[in-house]
Parts: sequence; structure tokens; C-alpha cells
Amino acid sequence: MTFLWPAMLYSLMALPLFIALYLLLQRRRKRIAANYRTLSTAPEIAKREPGLRGHIPPILFLLALAMLGLALARPQTEVSLPHVEGTVILAFDISGSMAADDLKPTRMEAAKAAAKSFVEHQPSTVRIGVVAFSDNGLSVQAPTSDQDAILTAIDRLAPQRGTSLAGGIAAALKAIEVGAGQPSETYTSLTPVPTLTPTPVPPGTYGAADIVLLTDGENNENPDPLAAAQTAAQRGVRIYSVGIGSAAGTNLHINGFTVHTQLDENMLKQISQITGGTYFNAQSEQELLKIYDNLNPQLVVTPEVTEVTSIFAGGAILLMLVGGMFSLLWFSRLP
Repeated sequence: MTFLWPAMLYSLMALPLFIALYLLLQRRRKRIAANYRTLSTAPEIAKREPGLRGHIPPILFLLALAMLGLALARPQTEVSLPHVEGTVILAFDISGSMAADDLKPTRMEAAKAAAKSFVEHQPSTVRIGVVAFSDNGLSVQAPTSDQDAILTAIDRLAPQRGTSLAGGIAAALKAIEVGAGQPSETYTSLTPVPTLTPTPVPPGTYGAADIVLLTDGENNENPDPLAAAQTAAQRGVRIYSVGIGSAAGTNLHINGFTVHTQLDENMLKQISQITGGTYFNAQSEQELLKIYDNLNPQLVVTPEVTEVTSIFAGGAILLMLVGGMFSLLWFSRLP
């Protein structure tokens, strides 16, 4: 257990003073009682002596003061809190073709707008991660429920080079693993330890994590995106493909060359079909919101550092109430 205001623990030093004061009052009470005692009244007075029972209310009050002293220091501890959550990974195509303007103002900006609308409509129980891919994939934002962090990550995206749909799917699967508590791939000087390949799930079984693939679908890099989609299906992860661009396409001028680029809906539909997901068009923002309806939230237990001041304060009040009740019932007075 730790404390946010540890200096307030010095207030507990007053407890010995209260104990000494209580003992002093008890001795004074006995002296006064002895002065008024006579041989004829001694047996009657002895019967009215509270005995050990008379110390219970003051002890309860002293314990309450100790708990209030701890509450002033604002204690916090690690508590395992259960909550229901789902995970969505937004995988953004940031290849050069995403700079095309057949969707206004550009495909990239249209993808960002669709993604932002989706993020802003999600409840706090859904954690969202952001992955970007061109000729390879990389994680931009780990899964989180902090919408400001997610929107900031989306705003940072800009068109780059080629397109590897398989790289994007692989990066999204890795982000799901990291979000589930599995170690991420970071540089280390230690000897690498082989990681176990996830056990394939039965066909038609889906977990609490999905991938939203925002791309024009024009794959021009290895490996095969359909094989990557099959890997996602084996792990129980659905891929919802969002087509960015028009089927007619447009000409894109890059470094003095003119390249014709168009939306490959057939590829995106196959990816979604393999994984049990659905294909959407970026212009249908309301359809994107239906992705959440297909999530399978699961109950997870996450350790979190939580302030428990209220527990100590409530315990102190309870002890005071019990002590006061005993004192009133037994002696018709408060201690």
C-alpha cells in the first residue's frame, strides 16, 4: 500500500496522547469515586462499575481516529477490477495511392474522417488501437479507451510508399496481442526466447478483438494478403474492410510519373469473407458504426492502482457509530 499524502501519517502520532489522556481520566475517575465511597455504599457502587465493558467504546473511537489518520494520507493499493471490454484495431493504409483525390479532399482524409466518426461513437468499454501500413506495418497507438490519444494518432498519419495489406493485418494482430498483455517486439540485448504460435480456434469462433482495415485495396507487396486474412481467421479475429476510393479510379502523379489507381473492392471483400467480417464503403459512415454491434465483449480482470481513502473513512465512521451505540445502550452517555 502506498500513500498520496504520506506526510499526513504524522497525525497518527496524536494517538498516544489520546491514550494517555484516557488513562489519566480513568485514574482521576477512580480517585473521585474512592473519595465518596463509604462502607455501606461500597457493595452498591461495585455493582455499578462498568468493568472491562466500559473500555470497549473508547477503544472503538481510538481505532476510528487511527483509520481517519490513514484516510488523510490518501492510501492507494493495487486492486483487480473486473470489466467488460472489446478491442478494435484501426489499420490505416498510408501508401502513396491514398493521396488520390477521387474521394474529396483525398482518400487519406476520407479514411481519417470515417475512422474519427467511428471512434467518437464508441463507448468507453471498447479499446481502440491504431496501426499504419505501407510496404510494412507498424503500431501507431496501442489499444486504449482514451479517445483523445486515438484521434491524435489518426491525425499524424500521412501517405508514404507501397501497399502491403498482409503487413497491415500482421501489425494489427500483433497490436491485439500486446493489448491482451502479451509482450511486444522491442529491441533487447537479451537472448531471444521463441514465442508460442497461438492455437487456432474452431472455425466460426470469434474473440473480443476485431480489425477495421481502411484501404483502397491495391496490394503491390508480398506476402499474400489472403494468407494473412486466413491467419486472422484462425485466431478468431474478424476483419472489417473499408474501401477508400472509387471503382473508376483516378490518375495520380508521383515523381513525374502518372499512375492510375482504383479501389480493389474484390480483394477487400475476400479478406472480410475469409475472416467472417463485412465489407463497407468509406462513404457509408453510419454503416461503420454497426461494427460495434458485432463485437463479442468479454469479462477481463485488470489490476489497477486505486485510491481507497473512502474505505478507511467509511470504516472510521462505522466504528464511531458502533462505539456510540454501545455507550448509549450500556451507560446512557457518549464516551
